[in-house]
Amino acid sequence: MPNKIGRRNTFEPDIEPTKKDPYFMKNHLGSYECKLCLTLHNNEGSYLAHTQGKKHQANLARRAAKEASEAPAQPAPEKARVDIRKFVKIGRPGYKVTKQRDPDTGQQSLLFQIDYPEAIEGVVPRHRFMAAYEQKVEPPDKKWQYLMFASEPYETIAFKVPSREVDKDGKKFWTHWNKETKQFFMQFAFRPDVKPAPGGPPPPPGTGPGPRLGPSGQLPPPPGEEAFGGPPPMAMQGQPPPLMRPLPHGGPPNMGPPPPGGPPNMGPPPPGGLPNMGPPPPGGPPNMGPPPPGGPPNMGPPPAGPPPGMVPVPGPPPQGGPPPVPPPPPPS
Repeated sequence: MPNKIGRRNTFEPDIEPTKKDPYFMKNHLGSYECKLCLTLHNNEGSYLAHTQGKKHQANLARRAAKEASEAPAQPAPEKARVDIRKFVKIGRPGYKVTKQRDPDTGQQSLLFQIDYPEAIEGVVPRHRFMAAYEQKVEPPDKKWQYLMFASEPYETIAFKVPSREVDKDGKKFWTHWNKETKQFFMQFAFRPDVKPAPGGPPPPPGTGPGPRLGPSGQLPPPPGEEAFGGPPPMAMQGQPPPLMRPLPHGGPPNMGPPPPGGPPNMGPPPPGGLPNMGPPPPGGPPNMGPPPPGGPPNMGPPPAGPPPGMVPVPGPPPQGGPPPVPPPPPPS
């Protein structure tokens, strides 16, 4: 009997999660309900499967968002406050500025001496570099920066120095506070301007002492080509074209003057015209009599004006056309 009970307990579902679920409820009919989704389940296994479903998870997220919006806003944690020390200022301190230059490296440096004879015991003066855009006294200029000194009970003073990189080397940047004389010393040096070494890389083409390159990166044309868009003609250079020589005086070589009377093998024309041709017959060509009076037969007088359907051509005939036909000679 105990063994059977033990085996039965091993197969029973785990009901611990349902006891901790605030939305799990068992009604008077013996079934189970979900108070969040208002669903009914026959056993605990069905309810556990429901809690892992999409509907139950969405309702859980919606309920959490609603509770977060209705909860009162908690005040943000207060930041640590720094108490501003208030004291009566007695004026500006005296100062002395010395400009220096390192003979070995050529670095420029500044030495500040600030006098605080009425400084409070235990207070060490402090300094700070401030950019031009942090101050509100003058219009900002990126070429300058400000070096401020402060110590109680004196007013804060500032010096306007060039906005160059400061050398942080311990031998060139240092401060000292003399408690006996109540004087504060500070010295800093600017980094030297980097210049190209003599044996550095060559300058880009077109920037050295040689010929300047044009905008397209090519050498400019020689003198005389800019006005004509190309090299000048041979006649302008004063030299004959290649493979050509000037003609000698009097014409081409091996040629004399033309013979008198025209070209050779040609004599004067025979008298009376060309051979095999006699004089024209009197009275015009043969088989042709005089024209009848009044014009050709069956033809009336020529109409005045152009024929019908034709537009007259104004003006004289074009030059260079055929010559006019002469009238026939009168009968002999």
